[in-house]
Amino acid sequence: MKFTKMHGAGNDYIYVNCFEEKIADRNAVAKKISDRHFGIGSDGLICIEPSDVADFKMDMYNSDGSQGKMCGNATRCVAKYVFDNGMTDKEEISLETLSGIKYIKVKTENNKVVQATVNMGEPILTPKEIPVNVGSSDIVLGEKITIDGKNYEMTCVSMGNPHCVVYVDDVDDVNIEKVGPLFENCPLFPDRINTEFIQRIDSETIKMRVWERGAGETLACGTGACASVVATVLNEYAKKDSDVKVILRGGELTIRWDSESNNVFMTGPAQTVFTGEIDV
Repeated sequence: MKFTKMHGAGNDYIYVNCFEEKIADRNAVAKKISDRHFGIGSDGLICIEPSDVADFKMDMYNSDGSQGKMCGNATRCVAKYVFDNGMTDKEEISLETLSGIKYIKVKTENNKVVQATVNMGEPILTPKEIPVNVGSSDIVLGEKITIDGKNYEMTCVSMGNPHCVVYVDDVDDVNIEKVGPLFENCPLFPDRINTEFIQRIDSETIKMRVWERGAGETLACGTGACASVVATVLNEYAKKDSDVKVILRGGELTIRWDSESNNVFMTGPAQTVFTGEIDV
């Protein structure tokens, strides 16, 4: 199987052109190739396919083999892949995902994509649609949750996949390997949860670490960065229509929640690491 390893702000996946390649068991292949000791090493597998409703389709799998609905960093890399490999000459690309069609505008240098802005759509705030079991409230804002004996205040947002955002004094002090799985598998979250630990720097800057369901801690999470900025606006730490810089372990993303359209826009890098072939 021919593949390309790519990353967006350190969120790395193995990308396969499924116009040409066939993968019989994508769950098993994702788990095998994602292993950082015995495989290629990645946060998961991205299959690029034809679409009946958009320019291309993205089918994603986490490193544990489970299927995911959306990955914001991966959408930018898919746009780079199809443009750089001559599969399209469009600088505005539509991409079908399990969370709907995403629209991506690329920035190029020397006819290669270096950055992209993705319209991530409207945030979902209704508890049952996220989903999170918190009774009949209209929004999960500053809701108390106790994990491993410690009290947190969570704000929950879905950007096509569910996120729990909590604020901490110092993200580097978070024992994420311990508390991440406890958040992920908490009974309040029937579909498990992605958890963002956020440190406020100022009204236009936040620092973030993320525990992704099915993948563990990753260096970046696009949907998580978007959810965190939405939560930061809802908690009145930032304003709508402002560019908020999100500092992640793998790089930086710029997020803006547009008040007119209610859509969230994410801008960040997309890079190719290497290409190769592997027996699967």
